[in-house]
Amino acid sequence: QVQLVESGGGLVQAGGSLRLSCAASGRTFSNYAMGWFRQAPGKEREFVAAISWSGGSKYYADSVKGRFTISRDNAKNTVYLQMNSLKPEDTAVYYCAARASKSTIVPPEPRAFGSWGQGTLVTVSS
Repeated sequence: QVQLVESGGGLVQAGGSLRLSCAASGRTFSNYAMGWFRQAPGKEREFVAAISWSGGSKYYADSVKGRFTISRDNAKNTVYLQMNSLKPEDTAVYYCAARASKSTIVPPEPRAFGSWGQGTLVTVSS
């Protein structure tokens, strides 16, 4: 299994920006598609964004499309989530996840990912 560690969460005012990072170790990073999910209190974990192993395919939830950008640097074994125009409803614990796959198709479902980080809290104040 690949090990994942997220960072970059924090408190930000509505309209602000944050960039999350997820550092991977233990396996060849370029063998994995990567995803970001989030879970708000009392709610189920939901898909936010995903990126294929090469970075050539990207997927977004409708709720974040146009505001969030996922990217990866395979030389640094890191995936990023740039979050702009943040809203209070974006408040959640954000999780990084890895899926062992060389496909360009990345299912937007938690069960499709086999490795998870511990999460980083993002709080957006109104």
